[in-house]
Amino acid sequence: MLEKNLDNGILTIRLAHGKASALDLELCNALASAFEEAAADDDVGSVILTGTGSIFCAGVDLPRLIDAGGDYVQLFVESLDAALRSLFTFPKPCVAALNGHAIAGGAILGFACDHRLMSGGRIGVPEPLVGVPFPPLALAIVRYAVPKPHLQPMVYFGRTMDAEAGKGMGIVDEVVPAADLLSRARTIAEQLMTVPRATFRITKRQLREPYLRDASEISVASIDEIDAIWAAPETHAHIREYLAKTLKKK
Repeated sequence: MLEKNLDNGILTIRLAHGKASALDLELCNALASAFEEAAADDDVGSVILTGTGSIFCAGVDLPRLIDAGGDYVQLFVESLDAALRSLFTFPKPCVAALNGHAIAGGAILGFACDHRLMSGGRIGVPEPLVGVPFPPLALAIVRYAVPKPHLQPMVYFGRTMDAEAGKGMGIVDEVVPAADLLSRARTIAEQLMTVPRATFRITKRQLREPYLRDASEISVASIDEIDAIWAAPETHAHIREYLAKTLKKK
């Protein structure tokens, strides 16, 4: 599910959960635990988050979501929030080495990191096309990472783009050949580790706190509505239509 390797203070966390490392309850729980443990481990100075094969993370495991329904949906949304929170509030440097497609929740995992390298594939947040609203923290992370002129078009139209276009938009920091992806990620991680830990921690917190505060100030009524839409039969019907169209294009 997660492969971890600690080398000279740099912890590489590799998503290895099926063909597409789609986000489900178990993977989200594992991510939350991994980042909480890394935050507390003095031997870890920075993290590289990467994936397997040609896909970094394809987003939420939609077939499981609609097949399981009921309590699973609520548990999953809560676990997704916990995973994103543990990554976005991680007090040490985190470099995303996007080895391939980073779609929807996969893109948001990348957006929560401090520096994004990408070797290929597509990146974007098609949640509205899928038919589900962004949970508050997920949208706050998108707002944090996507430059304002591009934010609404990306969100409303569910656009995805290749790595070069992502760099031009400012959501990818560097496009790197696949063979050099992890070595370049290590170089960036090492550079970020030269900043004293306490200084990095407080600087990162200052940059991100306004977005965390915005997410926490969403009303209970709005959160209940978001949860209800995720669990609604009509939403699951729309997801089935989206999946059918997506598979037809392949």
